[in-house]
Amino acid sequence: MTGDDKAPVCVLGTGLIGGSVLRAAHGAGYEAFAYNRSEAGARAARADGFDVVADLPAVLRRVAENDALVVLAVPMPAVDHMLSMVATYAPGCLLTDVVSVKTPVAHAVSKHGLAGRYVGGHPMAGTAESGWAATDPELFRDAVWAVGVDEGTEAVAWTRVVRLALACGSVVVPVVAADHDRAVARISHLPHVLAEALAAAGAAGGPLALGLAAGSFRDGTRVAGTAPDLVRAICEPNAGALLEVLEETLTALGAARDSLRADGSLTDLVAAGHDGHTAYRTAARWEITDVRPGDHDWLARLRDAGARGGVITALD
Repeated sequence: MTGDDKAPVCVLGTGLIGGSVLRAAHGAGYEAFAYNRSEAGARAARADGFDVVADLPAVLRRVAENDALVVLAVPMPAVDHMLSMVATYAPGCLLTDVVSVKTPVAHAVSKHGLAGRYVGGHPMAGTAESGWAATDPELFRDAVWAVGVDEGTEAVAWTRVVRLALACGSVVVPVVAADHDRAVARISHLPHVLAEALAAAGAAGGPLALGLAAGSFRDGTRVAGTAPDLVRAICEPNAGALLEVLEETLTALGAARDSLRADGSLTDLVAAGHDGHTAYRTAARWEITDVRPGDHDWLARLRDAGARGGVITALD
């Protein structure tokens, strides 16, 4: 296993996130190549000067020959098939992913016997657009990239994944899969659900309501412009955590409804929302500098640091 910081990177899937990883890695000096299921999509990427083909076995044989880090960048419904192919053609490769939920991916990785070389990942960046045409090498600039520190994570693999995330311009937050999934249910998946509900409510008001809509409606519904199948692929695999926070939110909305009906007041909800927004805007990050991969208790120390707001912006 190579320790080269710029060992090759192979991205499986060149949609918005995977394609942007390919662009960013290439721009950072990596030998970067990719697979895309659609020949038309692969051809579009090649027209822009990138090494992308639609032949998955050939790509994975190249992975095995070059000790490449595989970045799995497909929607959750396609993960199992992709992992089966990886296990067949490149079982010794290092493996990460950019899927929006971590526990189901980790389970699938284990099922295919690939857990020993896997490190979960999730860049917290995106747009409502999709496909190669939407890709952007600057998409991850100053964004947070969650990187797994679950039990059994191997130090060399973890270091390669972190170096890739940093090279793409991100800051790294170490986190275990279950904690990640509970957190993104609140700050990513619930916003998708609420945006869909808000967009539907606005449209139900007809041409007048939509004609009067301005900034708050635009901003609140931005992610409702994402392709419906992609929204489902993002949110549904995290159903357990999403249901928990959705119930919590419905309780808060129900209390606000009851207060508005009884007293004409939204005081409690508005105050809690303002406090939450203030907490978000003032949340402080601090640099994790005293943990070296492979040291005693390094995973536990990184888990604790990440939970307390610690981030990694560089590795020695």
